[in-house]
Amino acid sequence: QVQLVESGGGLVQAGGSLRLSCAASGRTFSNYAMGWFRQAPGKEREFVASITWSGTATYYAGSVKGRFTISRDNAKNTVYLQMNSLKPEDTAVYYCAADRNRVPSGQWDYWGQGTQVTVSS
Repeated sequence: QVQLVESGGGLVQAGGSLRLSCAASGRTFSNYAMGWFRQAPGKEREFVASITWSGTATYYAGSVKGRFTISRDNAKNTVYLQMNSLKPEDTAVYYCAADRNRVPSGQWDYWGQGTQVTVSS
């Protein structure tokens, strides 16, 4: 089992920045690819970004590419999402997830409880 706890959400004005953190505990963190997802009110949860176990490869949704950066620190069992140039449409609950594989495979076995990000115009 892997337990995931997100933090860092909040209220920010459009154009501002936030950094989300996701702390993992349980099994060896470096065994898992990690990802960030988000769900806006009335919408389905969508992929935001993912990262391989080593951090050497990252993947982004088109809507956030160039504005968001995913990274990880295996020594701290933590994955981050740096969000810059935020837009009101980025408002959502953000979730981190752990894939059962070292490379993102779409098999997201573990999820955090989410952290709210609200971007005001």
